[in-house]
Amino acid sequence: MNLDPFPKPFCCKEKPKIDYPCSWLYKVIGTDETALRAAIETVLGTENLLITSSHSSTGGKYISLNAEIIVTDDESRLSGYQNLKNHAAVKVVM
Repeated sequence: MNLDPFPKPFCCKEKPKIDYPCSWLYKVIGTDETALRAAIETVLGTENLLITSSHSSTGGKYISLNAEIIVTDDESRLSGYQNLKNHAAVKVVM
């Protein structure tokens, strides 16, 4: 019986098993849809890339796009995330 009042979160217990190659979805948030689409294509390339609209904020200041691509390993998945995160047109990547 675990009596710890503050158990560790599930996400910290073990690394998830991902079978590569696989389709991976990044949710990318920014303020300009055209610039955001260009940033996604610049970072991820256009081969096997599907960009779809996801959501826009109530005031229309922010827009989110889904960028779905085939990743071949942890390195390509994580570098895509990091490069999107570092792009000037991108505010948030999930």
